[in-house]
Amino acid sequence: MSALARTRTEHRALSRRAFVGGAAASLVGCRRSTKDAQGRTRLRFWYALGGKSRETLLEIVRRFHAVQDDVRVEAVHQGDYFESLAKLRTAVAARAAPALAHVVAEVVPYLVRANALEALDGYPGMKEIDFVPALGQAGAFRGGGEQPLYGVPLNRSTPLMYCNGRLFEAAGFSPPATWAELRECARALTKPNGERWGHEVPISWWFWVALVGQAGGAVFDAEGRPTLGGDEGVKALRFWQDLIHRDRVMRPPPGRDYDAWNVVNQDFLGERAACIWTSTAYIRYLETNARFPVVAAPLPRDVRASVPTGGTFFVVVKDAPEEEKAAAARFLKFVCEPEQAAFLSARTGYLPITEGATAKMRADGFFTQHPNDEVAQRQLPSVDPWPWEPMLFRIERDIVDPRLEESVLLDRDPAAVLAQARALALRPG
Repeated sequence: MSALARTRTEHRALSRRAFVGGAAASLVGCRRSTKDAQGRTRLRFWYALGGKSRETLLEIVRRFHAVQDDVRVEAVHQGDYFESLAKLRTAVAARAAPALAHVVAEVVPYLVRANALEALDGYPGMKEIDFVPALGQAGAFRGGGEQPLYGVPLNRSTPLMYCNGRLFEAAGFSPPATWAELRECARALTKPNGERWGHEVPISWWFWVALVGQAGGAVFDAEGRPTLGGDEGVKALRFWQDLIHRDRVMRPPPGRDYDAWNVVNQDFLGERAACIWTSTAYIRYLETNARFPVVAAPLPRDVRASVPTGGTFFVVVKDAPEEEKAAAARFLKFVCEPEQAAFLSARTGYLPITEGATAKMRADGFFTQHPNDEVAQRQLPSVDPWPWEPMLFRIERDIVDPRLEESVLLDRDPAAVLAQARALALRPG
């Protein structure tokens, strides 16, 4: 999920009551004028990207300003994904939110149910944007295409495997294609006393969902009920437990959220981990900072290939002034132009969000020159969509994630842990 954010914020539950009440009251009345001194529409935009992604997004804003003089985008950084979401929740409840923001994909159905988002189908050109099927709303969610267009992809990703090319070549290994091969490679490439781990991955929902799919299961059934994978969910957790506690070839990275992701990246760059799973968003970062060849590969399968999508969607706040909402749609159309979408992908490692951007990058020879990005493209047919379920984000953040850590780190019975989580997930929210 995110990309380059580094801080951890305590997540506050997104209950429907919390969304519409309470602390937001202090913001009432803070709405600003929609025009600046030059008579241009002010488009307030809250974003949560850092590092190279932040620089790239702000360059796209600069380009938008260069081609028109009717709209000024006021882009304000709001911390990491979870900090930004908490602030947006408060501002929406106070009717003082910006017109434009971006949120993690899994929270979009909740915000729709809360009647917080503007449907974008009626704005000029929005229905004609050629989103990559797996990355847009229609393909990223089961049933997403049956909904009005509420989310426009910004920075979209999948998990990817990264191998230390030098270590793998010296040991005579290709990137593992199956769980069994991953265990074999990890055993061979691990050095004792923590000098080097064969494999490392954040213990988090996103990667566990990938494992469940690879084992042949799904965390939600066809009706959108949370099964948490059933037997396959247990198998996925047990696989991690075996790598850590029985094989002793995997380090569970300390920290939560992006703290743990950062540890994984640094262990890989420091050659303390031979093989890691992390986001496509880190392709450029790892390639730039590694002192060895970085070799990307699809995630290995058990009975089938499977990956979830991650990253964020632009959303337009329903209660924003009409002028600002129209300006937001105009800016989103610009971001989705092949030139801009290709620029974002090439600079960061996030996946190109439109077919036009993908075609441009291919025609320019980008994927030939950057084979790791080509690997990410080849993995897209293995995407399993999320359910269009308003409780999805709460189940992920408040129920499952903490129990994954408990089960894996303390080697607790995965069936019992997931049964408890399932009972909580089935409660009305």
